[in-house]
Amino acid sequence: MQSATAFQQLQHYLNSQVIGQEALVRQVLVALLADGHILVEGPPGLAKTRAIKSLADSIEGSFHRVQFTPDLLPADLTGTDIFRPETGEFQFQPGPVFHSLLLADEINRAPAKVQAAMLEAMAERQVTAGRKTYALPKLFLVMATQNPIEQEGTYPLPEAQLDRFLLHLHVDYPDAESELAILRLNRGEAQGVKPQQPEKLSQEDIFSARQAVLDIHMAESIEQYIVRLVMATRQPEKYDDKLKQWLEMGVSPRATIALDRCARASAWLAGRDFVSPEDVQSMAFPVLRHRLLLSYQAQAEGIHPNQIINHILSLVGSA
Repeated sequence: MQSATAFQQLQHYLNSQVIGQEALVRQVLVALLADGHILVEGPPGLAKTRAIKSLADSIEGSFHRVQFTPDLLPADLTGTDIFRPETGEFQFQPGPVFHSLLLADEINRAPAKVQAAMLEAMAERQVTAGRKTYALPKLFLVMATQNPIEQEGTYPLPEAQLDRFLLHLHVDYPDAESELAILRLNRGEAQGVKPQQPEKLSQEDIFSARQAVLDIHMAESIEQYIVRLVMATRQPEKYDDKLKQWLEMGVSPRATIALDRCARASAWLAGRDFVSPEDVQSMAFPVLRHRLLLSYQAQAEGIHPNQIINHILSLVGSA
């Protein structure tokens, strides 16, 4: 319960720092609790960087931001062996990926070799440099961003790498009330006014909270509901002709595991000791939207993955 209170305080603090993006804050905490990585998509200036920096300032762990560019090399990310004349030997110099929280800004601007290095880090929690393999920190979270507006000079992320992201979040503009609060917050910060920051979460608290999330009760009917949602993406012809026309390929078992973990984390953050169908439904969008492979017909019709997920939720009952 002490960990739950600490996370609630952290959520309240992050909401005061990242105004008008409550969903983003909540999903970042869900990813932290479920031990997964996040892909955030939204126009520039919507506090994507601020969210992860505020989180990094609130927990015990190092933070680093990498601006992905077309000329980025794998060694710029993972590190490389450096020759030391005083010893006559090569010594490995760790790169930015060895921090606990890594912000991969505009990740789709990096070429294939960099994406391959990122995939190893995200999937295996390790980095291979030369003939040696180095383990990453036990607490390791990647928050990658994409700009949905400008696509020139970008490289689409491979399906295998997309599948390694626990959540795919869409960030939209705040409303007028939140915009005013942002204006006042910025003015206060310019004048040196800083809100009281809660005590930093220790990594022990985070790992303890992750165990508590796994202990959340999930009824067998909820487990079957998750499986039915997943199967609807793989066997759409059994549910609806429209769904069959929209989907080229369904989601992997990794999506089933992710939906289970995230639904548990959502329930735990809400202060409950059981998972409800609403937890599964709310997490279905960020868990599934980047894993669905849409048909050419769906793309031609301008169908968004959210529409497909909404349709699946209407077809598959939770009872």
